Amino acid sequence: MLFFVSLILLKEVLIVAVPKRKHSHARKNKRRSNVWKLDTPALMTCPKCGELKSPHRVCKACGFYNGREVIKMDA
Repeated sequence: MLFFVSLILLKEVLIVAVPKRKHSHARKNKRRSNVWKLDTPALMTCPKCGELKSPHRVCKACGFYNGREVIKMDA
């Protein structure tokens, strides 16, 4: 008797949502497509020379960062 009561309680606890049908490959891939999109890299113009550079990085064209020369560039 105790065994059947514990089975009934266990059955009530383990009821979870289960899909009725298998999702197709196309539907699965459509769902996953937004996860793997790549963002374009953020670029800004260098205030010294006007070249495009990554933010918070030294400019490769002139060697300036935050208004001061960090890398000595030969002109």
